[in-house]
Amino acid sequence: MDLIPNTTDFNIHPCFESSACIMAITPSTIRLFLYMFVGSSVSFLTIGGNLLVITSIIYFKQLHTPTNYLILSLAVADLLVGALVILFNMALTVKSCIYFGDLVCKMRRSCDITLMTTSILNLCCISIDRYYAVCKPLLYRSKMNECVVAIMILLSWSFSALSGFSIMFVGFRDIVCNGRCFIFHIPNSNIVGSMLSFYLPVIVMLSIYLRIFFVAQQQARRILDISRQTTQCVDNVSKMEKKATKTLAIVMGVFLFCWTPFFLSITFNPVINYAVPLSVTETFVWLGWSNSMLNPLVYGFFYSWFRKAFKIIVTGKIFIGNFTNTKLL
Repeated sequence: MDLIPNTTDFNIHPCFESSACIMAITPSTIRLFLYMFVGSSVSFLTIGGNLLVITSIIYFKQLHTPTNYLILSLAVADLLVGALVILFNMALTVKSCIYFGDLVCKMRRSCDITLMTTSILNLCCISIDRYYAVCKPLLYRSKMNECVVAIMILLSWSFSALSGFSIMFVGFRDIVCNGRCFIFHIPNSNIVGSMLSFYLPVIVMLSIYLRIFFVAQQQARRILDISRQTTQCVDNVSKMEKKATKTLAIVMGVFLFCWTPFFLSITFNPVINYAVPLSVTETFVWLGWSNSMLNPLVYGFFYSWFRKAFKIIVTGKIFIGNFTNTKLL
């Protein structure tokens, strides 16, 4: 079933006087708000935050670790989301008369899906890295070395590109209105793509982080049993448990908050006879893109060594001296 706009809910834009295509007129105040405060702000913060993460990992030798290489891959994907996807979609959102051909629309959607899936898969790889670091520390160096991490990054980008650009070759149809790129509407591919790009990685991450949390609690209890006689140790154990709980809550909470509404809407929209308006779906996808802006906060600013690196970069010290061997950890 195709998504047919309800003409009673739209005004005919002057651009379409000679066309059967119907399109809503965006009020100037809303257009200005979206452009200044939503689109440009999210894009600027996404590019700036991820650029800080990328520069830090590349510049400071102490940050050349397998874990940080995964964060680097995540930051590159998120940077491209801010620089390409968000800016392009911002133009489509705030301008009513921007038209592109079907090929350009498919390329735009392919890049969108590729980078979104890459970001999610990188988050999944980071959770696997954290699993070995916390639950199997003796095997960590052998299981999560630079070669393994490189393979994980390559597979993440390759699978994402394959799933994203498949619409270019398979011929999935976009709803295109005289060159206006709408969110494509293909129920079967939406469900399959959502399973592979979102639901499956979410199940993996939830399982891994729950396992990490339980292992961290067990380790804290063992320390507590050994040293019950000292109040200081009890306080330290309590802080460990609270920190582990807070970290896992932030990691999964931000991710699920940003992406769950969008994937639920495109998954269940066919079931409820497409009752979710297109504007609501576009709002949900903007919320999902904001995850690329928040990732540097969660995976970068959370760690003290990244904060030190950011401070050196932002203050411009890297331009007046050699800080590559600076002790950050």
